[in-house]
Amino acid sequence: MNDEEIYSEDAAHYLPVFTRYKIILDHGEGPYVYDTQGKKYLDYLGGIAVNVLGHNHPALVQAISTQAAKMIHCSNLYYTEAQAKAACQLSKVSGMDRVFFGNSGAEANEGAIKLARKYAHMSDPDKSLIIAANNSFHGRTIATLTATGQPKYHEGFGPLPDGFTHVDFNNIKQLEEKMDDKTCAVMLEAIQGEGGVHVPDADYLQKVRALCDKYNALLIFDEIQCGMGRTGTFFAYEQFGVKADIVTLAKGLAGGVPIGAFMTSNKIAAAFHPGDHGTTFGGNPLACAAANVVLNAIQHNGLMENAKAVGAYLTEQLKGLQRKYPALIKEVRGRGLMIGMEITQPGRAIVDECLKEGMIINCTAGNVLRFVPPLIITKQHVDELIPVLDKVLAKHN
Repeated sequence: MNDEEIYSEDAAHYLPVFTRYKIILDHGEGPYVYDTQGKKYLDYLGGIAVNVLGHNHPALVQAISTQAAKMIHCSNLYYTEAQAKAACQLSKVSGMDRVFFGNSGAEANEGAIKLARKYAHMSDPDKSLIIAANNSFHGRTIATLTATGQPKYHEGFGPLPDGFTHVDFNNIKQLEEKMDDKTCAVMLEAIQGEGGVHVPDADYLQKVRALCDKYNALLIFDEIQCGMGRTGTFFAYEQFGVKADIVTLAKGLAGGVPIGAFMTSNKIAAAFHPGDHGTTFGGNPLACAAANVVLNAIQHNGLMENAKAVGAYLTEQLKGLQRKYPALIKEVRGRGLMIGMEITQPGRAIVDECLKEGMIINCTAGNVLRFVPPLIITKQHVDELIPVLDKVLAKHN
């Protein structure tokens, strides 16, 4: 098929729920992708924080190929070596006892919500309230979009499930006012992603932890975007000196192969019994074989250190642009290789122009340019980005 045939087939048959950019990506290598016309792009979106090892990573490709030749799927009624290894690796890196694999971040968060409710129900059937944050994003299933603190995702999908409420992120006073003995859990992104890359105050999550302990509520951290070493530690919440009761992961966990996971302690996991939760495809051998490669690479190949060092360099270069264009750039914020540049106008045009210049970036929350590249990028790749971004920003200043 040529490009026009692909565009035509998509327009005729695919559900129109995405605002697509008119390029057709064909293949990738490291932090670069190439379209069907052979044009090269430096990928600062990474599949929305998914391609943590970049594209066409040799060990990842080999593991997927080898596993596909052996077995792609089998029922979770049986054991597989790949799943056992992946669960063991995640338990060790998280310090938690139990892992469940699903297919996506939304599924991971659904499982976390179900587990929190079931655990609370054992002590009090009325203890069901889940408090999440405004501007959060937890998924697109009915329960997870209800937990998501952005009304635009709720419109037209009512009636939404009861038992969810929202407070402003990083506002401990609002949380104090909402919490009581009927609070089942507080569900937060340690660093908000889709809401605009918001980093909490240094002591905020500690105060949340204290409130959860006071009311015997669980603390759920959604690390789907900020986890997997992206912020310089395996989990972003580690940087704030707190412990979670349940943690969710997805996106980068298998480097692009669909997978999600939630982790918890033996005590909380005991609330689930056979039949309480399950999945057909989750934790299949192919996805887990990929996850094992990614987990090993992040822990042993210096990727967290790289995210911290290159992220600091990228942040400083972006702040240099902020000093150059103070009327256009309001703030640069983030941790590691999860960075947001808030601008004073809608960001779509800037994203479009960067794309024409061979640079893939993203805009979230309307006016926040987001940078979540593969964790393998170097300072040299930053030096490729900045002149392009400078050129584009100059047109909008």
